[in-house]
Amino acid sequence: MILARYIAGNLVKGWLLAFVVLASIFGLLGFIEELDRIHRDYTALDAARYTVFVLPNQLVGLAPVIALLGSIIALANLDRFNELTVISCTGFSRSQLLRAVLLPTLALMLALWVCMEFLTPQLQQRAEQDKVRLRHGDHAWIPGGGLWSTTGQRYIHIGRLSRDTVPGAISLFEFDQDNQLQRTLRAESATIGDDRTWRFENVQEKTRLGDELQNRRHDELQVANLWARQELSTLSFRQDTMNLSVLYAYTNYLRSTSQPVERHLHTLWQRLMLPFTVLAMVLMATAVSASITAGRDRSFGLSIGIGAVLGIVFYLASQIIFALGQLLGWSIPLVAALPAALILACALLLMRRMRW
Repeated sequence: MILARYIAGNLVKGWLLAFVVLASIFGLLGFIEELDRIHRDYTALDAARYTVFVLPNQLVGLAPVIALLGSIIALANLDRFNELTVISCTGFSRSQLLRAVLLPTLALMLALWVCMEFLTPQLQQRAEQDKVRLRHGDHAWIPGGGLWSTTGQRYIHIGRLSRDTVPGAISLFEFDQDNQLQRTLRAESATIGDDRTWRFENVQEKTRLGDELQNRRHDELQVANLWARQELSTLSFRQDTMNLSVLYAYTNYLRSTSQPVERHLHTLWQRLMLPFTVLAMVLMATAVSASITAGRDRSFGLSIGIGAVLGIVFYLASQIIFALGQLLGWSIPLVAALPAALILACALLLMRRMRW
């Protein structure tokens, strides 16, 4: 038990070291990039705060590489001073070594899921909202010309969104089966209900009656099956800034309204499989670095170099697999799970040849 805790403790220290190094590198690069976007009330201090808030979400995406490098650092460092040899001579079996490695890894996997649901997306969303508010004012923080959505023959556009998630400058267009415009709505703002029903306020309606357009004005008008409140605040950002439950609910909404869902579904499955990729990376690092004769076969620096190369290869291979999966129409869960499965297979193969 003492030896298992000692190995697990060193493993966690290795992860923290890799985390700090990558956070410093990506944080510095991100801050330098943000300095070019300083505008209006968005100052260098705000750029630094933005960088700090979005960095955790970036590092979650790099969790497999952090786990790989940190594990290799920890285990190669133990082997460099022959500590693994001494541990092996005490009768500490290979299965005990794997249990010592797996316990903190499972905790890390759980922490990643918790972060992706409750922490890192919210931090990035807040940072993005504050950034746009400081650069463009308090009244609107939707960049890029607003938000568009389609549901069957209905199209909706939102021009602005307040900080408390109240949509404004809303335009809705309804077409018939022959793609002829039948009705348009223009609303000053809307109140969002819990059942995806919006109550448009101060509405100008135009309805086609034969060859004529009939104009009407409404103080309020309800429209069903639009965005939910928790989805709306995230839709102007990338899919990886959504927490898992919102992303899952939004993919179901897109599917139920016959809208393209593949892009969001790819992101959802990639995020769900990320902790399993971390597990596969830790097992790979264990097989590469925990052999009791590795210290005599190669230097500590070479072990770190192997880890860096494996991390680069994993990143490139993952991007290729994801691109091929989308191009060839492969099953989305299969595409998301394939990188972790391939790494795990290589790790198990190396473990069979592991000298312990």
